[in-house]
Amino acid sequence: MSGKQTVRLKYACDQDKSVLINNFEARGWIPVGADDDWNFYWANVQSIRSVFSVDSGYRLQDDQVVNHFPNHMELTRKDLMVKNIKRYRKELDKDNNPLAEKDETGRFVHLDFIPQTYMLPADYNLFVEEGIGIFLVNKLSQLKKWSRDSKTSNFVPPTSKDTYVISKYIDNPLLIGGKKFDLRLYVLVTSFRPLKCYMFKLGFCRFCTVKYNASMNELDNMFVHLTNVSIQKTGDDYNAVHGGKWTVQNLRLYLESTHGKEVTDKLFDEIDWQIVHSLKAVAGGISNDRHCYECYGYDIIIDDNLKPWLIEVNASPSLTSTTSSDRIMKYKLMNDVINIVIPPGEPPEYDEDLAQSDPITVDPKNKLGPGAMGARGIREPKGRPSPATWK
Repeated sequence: MSGKQTVRLKYACDQDKSVLINNFEARGWIPVGADDDWNFYWANVQSIRSVFSVDSGYRLQDDQVVNHFPNHMELTRKDLMVKNIKRYRKELDKDNNPLAEKDETGRFVHLDFIPQTYMLPADYNLFVEEGIGIFLVNKLSQLKKWSRDSKTSNFVPPTSKDTYVISKYIDNPLLIGGKKFDLRLYVLVTSFRPLKCYMFKLGFCRFCTVKYNASMNELDNMFVHLTNVSIQKTGDDYNAVHGGKWTVQNLRLYLESTHGKEVTDKLFDEIDWQIVHSLKAVAGGISNDRHCYECYGYDIIIDDNLKPWLIEVNASPSLTSTTSSDRIMKYKLMNDVINIVIPPGEPPEYDEDLAQSDPITVDPKNKLGPGAMGARGIREPKGRPSPATWK
């Protein structure tokens, strides 16, 4: 099909977000229901369960694509993400891979990028030995509510719905203007085997509205500790004009002016590698369905030693716009996602050669390791240059 021809695809969408709908309308696509024949479906995670359910009997056609892999939760559910990254490190260590190098304290030199994390109740005893929603605790006694007998050290498991993920708090975050912040970065994955991902250059920082205070008296102050916009916008100090956000470009300029370009480049290089290794940690377990792609929202915190920490990965990063610049950025994000998944003027297409190709074996000293980006079988769709906003 000629790229000059207009292809009016049919789309279904579970979210009534302007950054999505405007992109579809700009392409002249036709809206249909999720139960109708569609080419492009922007689905929520609940709908994806139905699409890939054995009981549904639904079979995706060659001209259909959806925005989630069947078991995306291997990366986006925090307990599974931690389990997979720990397994990945263990496998590299067993193979004597240079990436699994450890320092004199036993910490991984290159792969120590998630905070110490436990699953309660499963890891309760391990948690004791070593030391609803999001909340902070600073005393072991605060965890006793999970035990039916607080007088003993034997933990009695509650029901599965009461399972919690508990991570060591990064209590030395890098502060700007005295305030804590984190990064939201977007990563598009179009294939896990071979791994092919794109990192969006236009992410942003989310700032707390109240200056950071490590005092125990401020432990319950969510405006000090949690960067979530949904929380911060309810505070008295929230600024609706800039939404408490910086672009990643502004952060880089600030860090270059305060720490130097070499240090700043090293920091962002480490973030890129953390993202790649997190994807490689789940690549073997993800159902690499050819109809799927995923735009992940990565949350990163930088400590005052300029060490980045991966906090979590979101399967459905918010497309709600809190400011005009936020709306423009997210419109560009969705525009580029669609252009990569479905090149302009073309219907969804299945690349048999790409699907059957195996990644080459690369030098283990390479940070990516086997099956990395740039391996054989990873290529750009014909006639389409890489968007300037992706790397």
